[in-house]
Amino acid sequence: MQVSAEKIVVLGTGGTIAGKAKAAGDNVGYVAGQVGVHDLLDAVPGLTDAARGPLQVEQVAQLDSKDMAFAVWATLAARCHQLLTDPAVRAIVITHGTDTLEETAWFLHSVLDAHKPVVLTCAMRPATAVAPDGPQNLLDAMAVATAPGAHGVLVVCAGAVHGARQVQKVHPYRVDAFSSGEGGPLGWVEEGRVRLAQNWHQAHAGWAQAALEKIAKDAPWPRVEIVMNYAGASGSAVDALARDGVQGLVAAATGNGTLHHALQAALERARQAGVAVRVTTRCPLGQVLALPRAEAALPLAPGLIPVKVRVSLMLELLGGRAPA
Repeated sequence: MQVSAEKIVVLGTGGTIAGKAKAAGDNVGYVAGQVGVHDLLDAVPGLTDAARGPLQVEQVAQLDSKDMAFAVWATLAARCHQLLTDPAVRAIVITHGTDTLEETAWFLHSVLDAHKPVVLTCAMRPATAVAPDGPQNLLDAMAVATAPGAHGVLVVCAGAVHGARQVQKVHPYRVDAFSSGEGGPLGWVEEGRVRLAQNWHQAHAGWAQAALEKIAKDAPWPRVEIVMNYAGASGSAVDALARDGVQGLVAAATGNGTLHHALQAALERARQAGVAVRVTTRCPLGQVLALPRAEAALPLAPGLIPVKVRVSLMLELLGGRAPA
């Protein structure tokens, strides 16, 4: 085994991987973010060997990721930016809860020039489970962090390696809770080795670095909300949000970007009043295909799920230049 002098830095943020339950057989009735990241790593046999070099461990946050806050994102992004510019650091591994992991991954992908691996990993079972999945996910994350040519913001869970753009949580409790949709994962970790199905390249990484500069100066985060189209949808929620000062709205449309006429009209009113609007689909697979539309057509955000469109729109409003 070849050992590197460069270190891997592990940043802990809590989540189920650091959770505790009262009974070892309880995989769902736990409290997230209870085990410190140092103790978490100490409990994984062979982790130091898997890292193939020195490890540096830091506790950035300790929370259930359903409660993820912009302040944590700002701290995490700033620390990652520092570490990516440090020649002594070869990779970053982040332990994270599963509920908002896809949002954090997309945020970091958007604001960081990740020429080194930034690997997020997680667990669907708490650390106290009879068969916790966190230890293996950590070992797999180390395998990806040390893989030749690896770079970009990546997610490793249940043996699969996902890109930040495609990854989505698709199941509430199974250990293989994440998917990359129609294109599939970037690859898999098999007995400590990475087998790629696609290359490491991730388009438009770091497109919102200008937004990160504003975040570092404590600029207020824009308020962006998500509304959904469904049978009988009205525009009342949109009108109320516009009156309340919302700065951006993401519409999770049906099908290929279709909207109930009442919701469409309300979104157009909001846009005319200065609210930034983006439309994507609520469908879990595929992306909206642009069709000839009227002049009042609302801007599309194809290829991203609604929560990631929300992240992108916030970053645009903070000064990021959206990729074409």
